[in-house]
Amino acid sequence: MKVVIQRCKNAQVTVNEEVVGTIGEGLMVLVGVTHEDEEKDAKYLADKVAGLRIFEDDDEKMNFSVLDVGGAILSVSQFTLYGDCRKGKRPNFMAAARPEQAEKLYECFNTELASKGLQVETGVFGAMMDVSLTNSGPVTIIIDSRNP
Repeated sequence: MKVVIQRCKNAQVTVNEEVVGTIGEGLMVLVGVTHEDEEKDAKYLADKVAGLRIFEDDDEKMNFSVLDVGGAILSVSQFTLYGDCRKGKRPNFMAAARPEQAEKLYECFNTELASKGLQVETGVFGAMMDVSLTNSGPVTIIIDSRNP
């Protein structure tokens, strides 16, 4: 599993011109699943995301997690994180998990985050979504459960 984390001032996801998820300060997280992923990958990444110290303290040092600052999570499924662009000009998405597997692990990831006391908003799995955010910093981190 792979996540792209963006520290944000606000973020929202819209499906068919309807806002389905919105947050203020927190993390916008794009979540990708590959074939070999299991529940342990989802739990590992949820723990990392919840505890990742990328919010600044009074000395402008990154010492606080999203939990510490009372922030929220906007989690969006993103199969294109497993796009392979090594050959040709069109990405190959063969490394992305099938929807049945990906949705199950995406939901597990979100449930784990919520169990830690975080407000978790989501997009709609498999839908065409418009995502907007104000990236704070900017701070963008990529974590892959296969390369801890």
